[in-house]
Amino acid sequence: MPGKSSPETACVLCGGSDIVFLFKDKRREYLKCLSCDLVFVPPDQHLTPEEELKRYSLHQNNPEDEGYNKFLKRMFNPLNTLIPSGSYGLDFGSGPNPVLSRMFIERGHKMEIYDPFYAKDRSVFNKKYDFITATEVVEHLFDPQKELDLLWSCLKPGGSLGIMTRLLSNEDVFTNWYYKEDSSHIAFFSKKSFIWLEKRWNSTPNFIGDDIIIFRKH
Repeated sequence: MPGKSSPETACVLCGGSDIVFLFKDKRREYLKCLSCDLVFVPPDQHLTPEEELKRYSLHQNNPEDEGYNKFLKRMFNPLNTLIPSGSYGLDFGSGPNPVLSRMFIERGHKMEIYDPFYAKDRSVFNKKYDFITATEVVEHLFDPQKELDLLWSCLKPGGSLGIMTRLLSNEDVFTNWYYKEDSSHIAFFSKKSFIWLEKRWNSTPNFIGDDIIIFRKH
């Protein structure tokens, strides 16, 4: 259960100050925002960019791997049914092998990619898109409010934002939750966190399973 408050730390999603201490392991602390329900690692305990890149290099994102393709299709399939043919999309956090963007290209869509380590051209944020994907990305964001608002601003009216991240269902399971063991994971969203974004963006999220969230922009 949450413990003492941490008034000196603002929530990285909603900016609120109603923050409590949730848990501490051997590596870092975890705080919880009582306003938007986000659990996050204090900024002074984040990995350095060099440490973060080293951690990403351990990921096995082989485009020929059938299991990895099946994993990405959990995002591709529902989002592809929502967008018109020949849509223009952005794969945000594409990684070294932008497999998801290739899936959309193979279906006739045009894609841009962005990744802070592997595809760093920020001019992609000067464009407007029919859809944007952020697959296994938001849990890595130092400033999720800023980055998610940026993605939202890049969507055309009627556009779709697809997010894939494991949802924290109950704080009581957090101490043994495998998802926090990745040292590059620093922001943990629940359904309530995305409901906070619903109010901010005036868009109701569609939850698919326990890790897919799709917003439509009015």
